[in-house]
Amino acid sequence: MIEKEDRAERTSAFIRSFYGCHTDFLNDLEKTEKEAGIPIIRPEMQELLRLLLSLKKPGEILEIGAATGFSAIFMAEYSQYENSKANITTIEKYAPRLAPLKENIRASGFSERIRVIEGEALKAMGELIKEGASYDLIFMDAAKAQYIHFLPSVLTLLRPDGVLVSDNVLQDGELIESRFAVERRNRTIHARMRDYLFELTHHPSLVTNIFPIADGVTVSVRR
Repeated sequence: MIEKEDRAERTSAFIRSFYGCHTDFLNDLEKTEKEAGIPIIRPEMQELLRLLLSLKKPGEILEIGAATGFSAIFMAEYSQYENSKANITTIEKYAPRLAPLKENIRASGFSERIRVIEGEALKAMGELIKEGASYDLIFMDAAKAQYIHFLPSVLTLLRPDGVLVSDNVLQDGELIESRFAVERRNRTIHARMRDYLFELTHHPSLVTNIFPIADGVTVSVRR
């Protein structure tokens, strides 16, 4: 068992050794955020997202859960193509993160392409629906227990052939355990995330795959 776990870790390190470098700004921001203990998307998630951006070439992106802006800036950087530069709308409700979020976006040079919406995601998405907004790619990286509640609004905003990416869906491996093996305080998240994965994989309008990389990622394409 130990040998298998060691091989898995070595395999992950081997794969990571092939990943390219980002811009100096992204590298510096990633280092700063890690030192401050602010969660950012993991390297495997970064590479998958970069691949999806290259394949989809989205014109409009919605991010649910901005933190301090690394992933929004990452998507702005890697969605720049010869004839297309994605516009990104990102939602963040946690007040202490809003000032550094806006400052990081300003410093990145992407202020004209990244729109920040402050407040609760459900309310913000409701307003976007009223505006008639729609998106080619939606990146979900917010409160995990709320994913299942966000889904109806997300599907309303997702265009046909649009891509929904949901991060951190395996909860550091806890999701494969029985609910009784999970700490009581985590059981609500455990149950709701299982419901979310079931809904994604059985929804008639979606084709979904679950990838066991980083902390678990789903990629769903709207039929």
